[in-house]
Amino acid sequence: APAREVAPKPEGIDHAHAAALPLAGLTAWQGLVRHGGVREGQRVLVHAAAGGVGHLAVQIAKAHGAHVIATASPDKLDFVRSIGADEVIDYTAGDFAEKVDDVDLVLDAIGGDHADRSLQVVRDGGVLVSLLNVHDATRAKATARGIRVERMSVVPDRDGLMELGRLVDAGKLAVHVAQTFPLAQAGAAHAFLATRPIGKVVLAI
Repeated sequence: APAREVAPKPEGIDHAHAAALPLAGLTAWQGLVRHGGVREGQRVLVHAAAGGVGHLAVQIAKAHGAHVIATASPDKLDFVRSIGADEVIDYTAGDFAEKVDDVDLVLDAIGGDHADRSLQVVRDGGVLVSLLNVHDATRAKATARGIRVERMSVVPDRDGLMELGRLVDAGKLAVHVAQTFPLAQAGAAHAFLATRPIGKVVLAI
């Protein structure tokens, strides 16, 4: 692998947790830091906050001094609180757009109409970062209000990996591994993913 794409394993975690960190962690870090420009004191909304990317995004935003608002299903709200979310919203109990406002930055890993509804809660001049395509109509609404829309895809990033490692070793970032499967049970791992577990699933080789 190119040297610019690798970094030392954080000292404070085992190999299974280290394996669960790079893709989801870089997605969250690049979305919030590189594309979103997260800063201390901002109000940050993280959708799907108990998922692989989401639970890391909550912690990364908190490590940067943000006030974090998180959406999750009712059975995962306590977990999201435990990793630092300041406000939690049960997305099954009504429209999140009616429960939050004046947000500086949104990280959307869901897509669909979430991007359009997220615009309703972003302040003028704020930022919406989506991991999925954003409709032209949504972009037009955002432009009219001075909201920057970023459609991102994660890229290999040694500097980002090093920063994630520093956060882990400083006790500010923890990867939640829902379950580990041997490689021979990859099918079972995919079936388990369909149950939408908290955090990440790891294959042990």
